[in-house]
Amino acid sequence: MERIAQRATAEFFGTLALIFIGAGSVIVAGAGGSVVGEALAYGLVVAVMVSVLGHISGGHFNPAVTIGAWVTNQIKTAAAGVYLLVQVAGGAAGAALLRVCLPGRIWMSTQLGTPRVSHQFGISNGKAVLIEAVLTFFLVFAVYGTAIDERGPFSKIAGLPIGLVLTFDVLMGGPLTGAAMNPVRWLGPALVSGTYTDWWVYLIGPVGGGVIAASVYWFAFLGGREKMVRLPRSEKPIEGPETPMPPEPEA
Repeated sequence: MERIAQRATAEFFGTLALIFIGAGSVIVAGAGGSVVGEALAYGLVVAVMVSVLGHISGGHFNPAVTIGAWVTNQIKTAAAGVYLLVQVAGGAAGAALLRVCLPGRIWMSTQLGTPRVSHQFGISNGKAVLIEAVLTFFLVFAVYGTAIDERGPFSKIAGLPIGLVLTFDVLMGGPLTGAAMNPVRWLGPALVSGTYTDWWVYLIGPVGGGVIAASVYWFAFLGGREKMVRLPRSEKPIEGPETPMPPEPEA
């Protein structure tokens, strides 16, 4: 119980930081910033939070990552359920903190940084789902390559490649769909601002892309390696380090 409480706390504060900085950068962009600033803010906050908290909870901060890990049996069902709950709570808390910090005239123009489909650019909801799915595919693919595959460089570079993927995803998809890549990135600001336009785009797209990426990486590169996660390494990022078993008593 103590271990899952620590992991839940890490997921809560990591998600809170992601929403506060990620959605906050959208509000700043709406007040005269740029998509480059949004991309850097989003990428940097995730890179830092994964580096700081990845060894505790795995640094998911995203239901799309958690569900993808669950589908490929990298996280237990009970733990996945706890992660999803605290991610939603952390996202709502981050958005609420933004609302308290900023004057209404600043955040209302962007609905507290809630991602929106750019219908004025000819992006339909179907196209938006596909864009979100592809962007999230790249993100979860990077998570598997760096944090789940024991041959990956997690212990050396931590969240850097994951943060960079988020950065280039926002540079491409930010003006089109907001590049949420994370249901909570939409849900947190939406709950606090009361904005629910195109809600299903930000649930189906990221979760679908995450599950596909997890499945492709697992079966293409890790098939037949069911015991992979039991191999010794300094971190077990997807669920945090395992608690060492006490030595067996001598006969």
